[in-house]
Amino acid sequence: MHNLAIALANKNHTITGSDDEIFEPARSRLDKYGLLPKEIGFKKENITPDIEAIILGMHAKSDNPELLEAQRLDIKIYSYPEFLYEMSKDKKRIVIGGSHGKTTITAMILHAMKTSCIETDYMVGALLEGFDVMVKITDSAKYMVLEGDEYLTSTIDRRPKFHLYQPNIALISGIAWDHINVFPTFENYVLQFKIFTNKISPKGLLIYYKGDKNVSRLASAAREDIKRIPYSILPHIINNGITTVLWEGKQYEMEVFGQHNLANMYGAMLVCAAIGINNHDFLKAMTTFKGASKRLECVKKNNHIAVYKDFAHSPSKITATISALKEQFPLRRLVAVLELHTFSSLSKEFLVQYSGTMDKADRAIVYFSKEAIELKRLPMISTQDVKEGFARADLQVYTQTEDVRKAIMEEKWQDCNLLMSSSGDFCGINVEDLAKEIIAD
Repeated sequence: MHNLAIALANKNHTITGSDDEIFEPARSRLDKYGLLPKEIGFKKENITPDIEAIILGMHAKSDNPELLEAQRLDIKIYSYPEFLYEMSKDKKRIVIGGSHGKTTITAMILHAMKTSCIETDYMVGALLEGFDVMVKITDSAKYMVLEGDEYLTSTIDRRPKFHLYQPNIALISGIAWDHINVFPTFENYVLQFKIFTNKISPKGLLIYYKGDKNVSRLASAAREDIKRIPYSILPHIINNGITTVLWEGKQYEMEVFGQHNLANMYGAMLVCAAIGINNHDFLKAMTTFKGASKRLECVKKNNHIAVYKDFAHSPSKITATISALKEQFPLRRLVAVLELHTFSSLSKEFLVQYSGTMDKADRAIVYFSKEAIELKRLPMISTQDVKEGFARADLQVYTQTEDVRKAIMEEKWQDCNLLMSSSGDFCGINVEDLAKEIIAD
């Protein structure tokens, strides 16, 4: 939301906003653009008849005093994705959907478009190198690239966000059950992607990962007027910890790695080809792509140790990132640390979905906060519940961050990598400081 506020302020709109808590980096960035509220909290007095429109974030509840006042005054209310569609309805919309890889694929497309000097508007779920903001809206760009989140739109609109974008070009990277508080069964979750494919514009394009049977099934059932292009994993070799893509007799040495990223790259390449970017030009651009923030991001490394942090939290993401590190560094041990932070991951009935996900790690550590469970108003889980869910006898499970830090520092780090995975912050563990300490030792 704060990125959208900045994007609209950059278009010379008058923007105000409210929240009950504002964290970094949003606080500093809003302050930089003169958009930081003078007071924290929601007050109906902030809503006046001269306001042209309200953009409602998912955080606001249905009894929010500002929302109620806007409804009373009959002010136009947009959800976040609804407004993005309104700003892009005259553009060619490229929407990236899927349970995993959305941010990375979107980032790859944006990097290639920037390298090719193709102007585009966008919305992406992470801060990218070379991009000042995560949302850009202009009057001049012919394209808009949108990360298509399947979570709900707002408290008064229970549709998944990506149902509102009506893509001209759509991509689906994979389907793995998530958000069980909203989609109580896997079948219901898959249905949202079926609806998404039905929202593709007439004579539009669907690009899909053929290695996922559920995605392939949806693609085969898509409307007859939709062109469908499957993708898999780019051909490649790995030598001395470096992944090189092989394409039509040429080699491209990449900074990102892992089969999931090589599939992501193939999908992004097909999207870019659809808007006129040559495959070799795309792959050349990818040689300078360093990845999206917190997506298998290298924090610090030397010749014997590398510390990575990753946003991965769902079972499919954990499996992919652990596999990527073991394939890239087969002679090094891997210590994988995961924080259970989302509603799904902290739900006892969902824990079985993590069975086997950390098996390729030489040492596996899981952390969860009892306070986070209480805040989400979920039934409490135990360390034994977690061990049974992951189905790994030697799994180490902790509920205190000091115990996690102590366990990490007990490791002998020569020829060993560390992966820190979470959609949270391990209740304050600074991964950058931890990496410096490990490598210094």
